[in-house]
Amino acid sequence: MRLASTASLILMASLLSGCNLVTLNASGDVARQQGDLIVVSTVLMLLIVVPVMILTGWFAWHYRASNKRATYAPDWHHSTQLELVIWSAPLLIIIALGAVTWISTHTLDPFRKLDRLDAARSVPADVKPLKVQVVALDWKWLFIYPDYGIATVNEMAAPVDVPIEFQLTASTVMNTFYVPTLAGMIYTMPAMETRLHAVINKAGDYEGLSAHYSGAGFSDMRFRFKGMDGAAFDQWVAQVREAPAELNRDEYLKLERPSAKEAARHYGRVVEGLYDAALNLCVDTTKMCMRDMMAIDARGGLGLANVYNVARLSHDAERRRGQDVARPDSYVTSLCTVPPDAYMSPVDPPSYGRVRLAP
Repeated sequence: MRLASTASLILMASLLSGCNLVTLNASGDVARQQGDLIVVSTVLMLLIVVPVMILTGWFAWHYRASNKRATYAPDWHHSTQLELVIWSAPLLIIIALGAVTWISTHTLDPFRKLDRLDAARSVPADVKPLKVQVVALDWKWLFIYPDYGIATVNEMAAPVDVPIEFQLTASTVMNTFYVPTLAGMIYTMPAMETRLHAVINKAGDYEGLSAHYSGAGFSDMRFRFKGMDGAAFDQWVAQVREAPAELNRDEYLKLERPSAKEAARHYGRVVEGLYDAALNLCVDTTKMCMRDMMAIDARGGLGLANVYNVARLSHDAERRRGQDVARPDSYVTSLCTVPPDAYMSPVDPPSYGRVRLAP
């Protein structure tokens, strides 16, 4: 029996030795801090769990029926000293966990800009962050680099020790952007934008994935994240720019159609304002932008006409099946042309997404 137990322990140890604990050995400073938080929280909780487990076994053995030397006190019911130990220890642990949680919640807020590259280096004042716009599609990831005018599908690259500013949204359903070695999970939602700030400190080829079930192709919704030194990243950008494909509105609408196991692809050019149109669900120019709709609603809405405008935002069954169906022109009232001061978005009012005015 003892030999079988020893063999089982050796087998378990050998299996666990092949595990790559990415979250506890991350190459990005944000993920590393989150891994440290997991370790600290676990140790604090084990300060209570381990003694309780040990004492439970000891009490069961010491006060067994066959042990006649154990004190038998059936009328015992209270000990002030024991009560102090029982309640003060968990209370101190909870206070410590609360303090750690409070500090880390603000320090590791994904919307908060980075103030350090790692534990020994702060962010230089003259460094320019890398901006990446992310769109979660069915079932693939689209990355747009607005400062470089390029885009990729299911492949992302970033230079080492350079802060990354992510803008994230989704095309249809809620999803979760997750690169375990870079930072924690952040949700992507249609018609909404979330932010994530992170940095990669070690060059390498890492995996990114969707961590939120989003349909049939969810398990294959993965991408490669490449951490590179500055020169290698510049070469990667030049390589992507050489791609002949252009990511315009028509190409985006094709890309938006559900598909799984998509190979990585590059777009050497991206039309201006595409991410903003994807965020506002108006890449298709027959649809009113969510920005316009919210601005109209903020001014009091359009009554019954607003019902028709909202209906035009829905994704019909033909669109979901990837079929192109001819649609008649859309008409709203003259309030469709929203004055610039009414826009909810901080960017300049775009020329796309307009619906023709009623004659």
